[in-house]
Amino acid sequence: MDKIKVMTVFGTRPEAIKMAPLIKELKLNKNIECVVTVTAQHREMLDQVLNLFEIRTDYDLDIMSNQQTLVDITVNVLKKLDLVIKKETPDLILVHGDTTTTLIGALSSYYNQIDIGHVEAGLRTNNKYSPFPEEMNRHLTGVLADLNFAPTINNKKNLLEENISEDKIFVTGNTVIDAIKEVVKDNYQFQNENLKEINWQGKKVILMTAHRRENIGKGFKEIFKAVNTIIKNNPTAEFVFPLHLNPLVRKAAYKYLKANDKVHLIEPLVYEEFANLMNRAYFIMTDSGGIQEEAPGLGKPVLVLRDTTERQEAVEAGTVKKVGVKEKNIVREADRLFKNRKAYLQMAEAINPYGDGKAVQRIVDFILFRYKLKGVKPESFQGG
Repeated sequence: MDKIKVMTVFGTRPEAIKMAPLIKELKLNKNIECVVTVTAQHREMLDQVLNLFEIRTDYDLDIMSNQQTLVDITVNVLKKLDLVIKKETPDLILVHGDTTTTLIGALSSYYNQIDIGHVEAGLRTNNKYSPFPEEMNRHLTGVLADLNFAPTINNKKNLLEENISEDKIFVTGNTVIDAIKEVVKDNYQFQNENLKEINWQGKKVILMTAHRRENIGKGFKEIFKAVNTIIKNNPTAEFVFPLHLNPLVRKAAYKYLKANDKVHLIEPLVYEEFANLMNRAYFIMTDSGGIQEEAPGLGKPVLVLRDTTERQEAVEAGTVKKVGVKEKNIVREADRLFKNRKAYLQMAEAINPYGDGKAVQRIVDFILFRYKLKGVKPESFQGG
């Protein structure tokens, strides 16, 4: 074999961000033919990332529909992706993370007896409903995968505990660090009008994201009440909250935060703008998983608005702190970051466990090694 065909399959903005630098690296290698397939599980936000990183797709399944359910996504991806796989017959299909596209991409590969590579493998909370459905998506993908690209040593340990063979696991670091290094600039000028108007020198701006299904209802009520209390306690505080497209998230945000002029409720940002907003923020409050990896690479403390996290190495490194969704706990930890400089610096200056910006090179080198196109096994990432 002198060349292999590798197909990448992804469908959401977070997947696209983390796969973009890998796709570029695959396309640069003369021993690899890279076929890019997107499901468009998310449409607009996915397209923003594809445009930013100048990724051209070979196949676009365009499955997104109004008020789509998990079943809709599952059925549509399974039917359409099967046709693409049968046409292309790749040697290896790479999926990423924990979306429904990830699981069905792996399942389609298995049905066609194609090797499966799982990028960002081994993240676990061990609670199948938190996060939902992501936790079971990654568990099941891990069972199907032939190659597991684990971001950290801790992720590798999770896989070993599930009896995944060690020769199927390779520790790489997280590709999001590769991606964020490409887009963050010290002299970046915001395009969003709300961000242009903020007094970045005189205010301490907290970036917040919140969208998890399990937080809808009581969780959002507690989180948003905490935001108002934090602002009351800290006169220099302002919040920027890019609103998720989920109408239930928006309804709750407007109900509790619209009247507070120190909360900027803005539309979702393109990734370049969002990454530079993270870089400009004082600290971050989020129920997102990916931000727990990105922010430490920028030296930003993160308060995790969840009761569980699959990014345990970040907790252990001290770059993030799990605060849950109770108002009093969120307020206590946020006030601490405002008023205790030592506590702030302990988080901001903690060593990032997620990588050195070389994850995609490690993945490509390992693929070449596994398919006997490279004689020496690459060195794994030693962090986390």
